[in-house]
Amino acid sequence: MKKLFFTAILVFGTTSLIQAQSELAFGIKGGVNFSNLTGDGVDGFNDDNARTSFNLGAVLEIPVTERFAVQPEVFYSGQGFDLVQRDDAQDTEFQLNYINVPVLAKIYLVQGLYLEAGPQVGFLVDSKIDGPNATIGLDEDNFNDIDFAGAVGVGYKFNGGLFLNARYTQGFSDVYDSGEGNGFDAKNGVFAASVGFSFN
Repeated sequence: MKKLFFTAILVFGTTSLIQAQSELAFGIKGGVNFSNLTGDGVDGFNDDNARTSFNLGAVLEIPVTERFAVQPEVFYSGQGFDLVQRDDAQDTEFQLNYINVPVLAKIYLVQGLYLEAGPQVGFLVDSKIDGPNATIGLDEDNFNDIDFAGAVGVGYKFNGGLFLNARYTQGFSDVYDSGEGNGFDAKNGVFAASVGFSFN
């Protein structure tokens, strides 16, 4: 009897695990970023056109209910800003590039259409100034290695697995540790438009 009981539990548990795994949706995505700095004292550095770069990574959608899911992601994100152009000079970009890991709550309003929001942690992997004549590496000790942020977005997932997404991410951490009392408070602000494919 005990053997039968434990066998039933094992079969039920294995079946539930397989079913849960089959509902997971792994995907890839990529798109374009438009990034700037936000905060006090950054107006003199930012170009209104923002820096244009890209994002590329992977997503995992974990269904909780029919209309609610949790979606962790990991992706490369080109951020930073364009330095103000003077005397019709070519663009000079202040590049801050991250590996970002958001964990988003995803709510489907109707079939396919969803809203998303959640926290994000970013890990700085590269910092440099890229000008028309040279690229200059920056001392990463002057920058915060970790960037805490919050993201909100909207998207649409088609039946075949293709999805479109638009998202804004606002940094909570200072990008540059410039000391207290100098009126300089710079945080990342990124609008991203992405396209991806889910393999479920």
